[in-house]
Amino acid sequence: MALTALDPRTALVAIDLQNGIVGMPTRPHTGPDVVGRTAELAGAFRARGLPVVLVRVSFAPDWADAVPGRTERQARGLAFPEGWDSVVGELDGHPGDIRVTKHNWSAFHGTDLDVQLRRRGVTQIVLTGIATSIGVESTARDAYAHGYHVTLATDAMADSDPEAHRSSVERIFPRLGESGTTAEVLELLTKTHG
Repeated sequence: MALTALDPRTALVAIDLQNGIVGMPTRPHTGPDVVGRTAELAGAFRARGLPVVLVRVSFAPDWADAVPGRTERQARGLAFPEGWDSVVGELDGHPGDIRVTKHNWSAFHGTDLDVQLRRRGVTQIVLTGIATSIGVESTARDAYAHGYHVTLATDAMADSDPEAHRSSVERIFPRLGESGTTAEVLELLTKTHG
């Protein structure tokens, strides 16, 4: 579905654009491309007084706050370099931004994201980030379940697996909201928010 509207109180939510993730190889867009497009959106949202949410994933050194459970691929116990979970510099440094630290795939589960958005009267979110099929898709699913209007800036997201990215964009996202490019979101933002 093409982009049709941005609500008066729309927030930008950027998923996992942090040092240890942005540098990984991704497709169909590079991490720096995703960051650049997200930074462009963030600047436009901030200029209009609309909320910008910077979500990062992080775990305690002993992984006590990581998701338990049996899976074929365990991340538990990996050692990450210092600062891997810091938001990239291109997006950091804006005191008005909302910051959320998650320990799961979705930015909603186990965080105060929903409360932060509702207290600001937000009814719609525009999503960007890495990885499309994991953190972005999980957050989009939960946003939809929480009753938010969901917009996905598909050229401001990427995945390590191009097929997983394509599947999310073509099969899942149309069920959850409207998708468009960064330029299309910015054009609609200008039309609806001056």
